[in-house]
Amino acid sequence: MPDKMAFGAKQHLRLILNGKSADREDVRNSVEAVRQMGHKISVRVTYEAGDVRRLAGEALRDHEGKPIDTVVAGGGDGTLQEVLDGVMQNLGEDETPPFSFAVLPLGTANDFANQIGLDPADIHSCLRFAALADPKPTDIGNVNGSVFLNMATGGFGTEVTAQTDPQLKRVLGGAAYLFTGLNRFSELSACEGRIEADDFSWEGSFLAIAVGNGQQAGGGIRLCPHAKLDDGFLDLTIVPFPKSGTVFDLLAVLLESGVEETHTRFIQRRVRDLKIKTEKNFQFNLDGEPKNGQDWQIGIRQHRIRMRR
Repeated sequence: MPDKMAFGAKQHLRLILNGKSADREDVRNSVEAVRQMGHKISVRVTYEAGDVRRLAGEALRDHEGKPIDTVVAGGGDGTLQEVLDGVMQNLGEDETPPFSFAVLPLGTANDFANQIGLDPADIHSCLRFAALADPKPTDIGNVNGSVFLNMATGGFGTEVTAQTDPQLKRVLGGAAYLFTGLNRFSELSACEGRIEADDFSWEGSFLAIAVGNGQQAGGGIRLCPHAKLDDGFLDLTIVPFPKSGTVFDLLAVLLESGVEETHTRFIQRRVRDLKIKTEKNFQFNLDGEPKNGQDWQIGIRQHRIRMRR
């Protein structure tokens, strides 16, 4: 758990809670415990598709009447992405949100929460951290007009994330992605595309692409191990499609250890903006939220939000 916390004025937290977790006893107990500390927590629970973005817009409107200090995304990485995107879509291109953000990690992988040192098994401490930690300037990424906080990934790893069985995720947690990937390796086929970024260009067949503001995705796979959340850059990782006969080995290492163990078999660059064009329809995951297309414009918005991390 991160150490630095700001003990001072009582906070108003707006918790946008994924409805799947609304009945969790630890969530209810944690909300009550933080309220007992003197903080205000107004809870909004999702019920159907589109609710997260609607409630994010509602938080902006409510802030005008009764200021909100922090909007807390209660759910997985996808819920956090939807909250951020919902707020940013209601602001002008150069506007910054009037409140900070925090995460209450209630998902399967919780990649962003794990990166910043939160323990998803200790929900009380995570919510307390959301009330007390210092908000820090934080970058966000942009993909064709939608934002992400942690990572945008494309290729086979994206399909694994999107197609992993929900029951398997409940049983195995983040390891479900590894299990699914290893059991689907026979379906692998190369993605063909061209990537242009700043003074860098690359064209060819790839297994996966990752554009990271954060370091890990898909249940702890370290695809961008050197990425920083506030440096004004995105970390680009390209995993070229390997020669026949080595696909399984590469996939196993990638899912188990990330790109750090694949040595020279991947390409990395730090970029501010990039373009990706693929020959066929291609799926990108923005913190777990899938998008489909062939042309992608990706960029960084430096210090656009404040995050309690």
